Amino acid sequence: MQELYIPMERLAILKERTNMLAGLEKSLRCKINIDIHGGIGIEGEAFEEYLARNVLYAFGRGFDIKSAELLLDENYYFSHINITDYANSKNRIKIIKARLIGSEGRAKKYIETVSSAKVSIYGDTVSFIGSMEQIKEATAAVKTIIEGGSHKLAYRRMEATHRKNKTDIFA
Repeated sequence: MQELYIPMERLAILKERTNMLAGLEKSLRCKINIDIHGGIGIEGEAFEEYLARNVLYAFGRGFDIKSAELLLDENYYFSHINITDYANSKNRIKIIKARLIGSEGRAKKYIETVSSAKVSIYGDTVSFIGSMEQIKEATAAVKTIIEGGSHKLAYRRMEATHRKNKTDIFA
C-alpha cells in the first residue's frame, strides 16, 4: 500500500470529482481512498500503486489530471524545482513566480511551447512533466529566471538546449 499527502485544496478537487478517481482506479486496477486526515491510500499491485502515486503527486503539484496521466507513459517523467532553495523571503518567491508566469502567462506558455514540457507553478515549486529532453530544456529557462536572469537570456538558453537535443537525436 502506498500513502500520499497532497495540498488540501487539491485534495478537495479530487473529492469533488469522483469520476476522476474512478477513471484512474479503473485504468490502473487499484483502489484509491481519501482518509479524513487528508491522506490518500493506494492499494493494488506494486507497479500500479507506483504509477497511481506519481499521477496523484503530479496532480497535487498543480497539474490537471490529463497532464498528470501522461506519467502513465514510460517515456514521460516528473521533475520539480523548489523555489525556496533559491529565495529567502516570501516576497522574493512571489516575484520569481510572477516572472515565471509572465505577463498574461506568456513566459510559461513560451517555455511550454519551445520545450514541449508541461509546466506547473504551484505553491513554492515549479514542476515539469515531459521527456528527459523536454524537462532539461524547460529547466534551463526556469533556472535562469529563478536566478535573476532576463527572459531573453532564459529563452536563449532553452532554445540552445533545444537545438542541442535535436542534433543529438540525429548524431
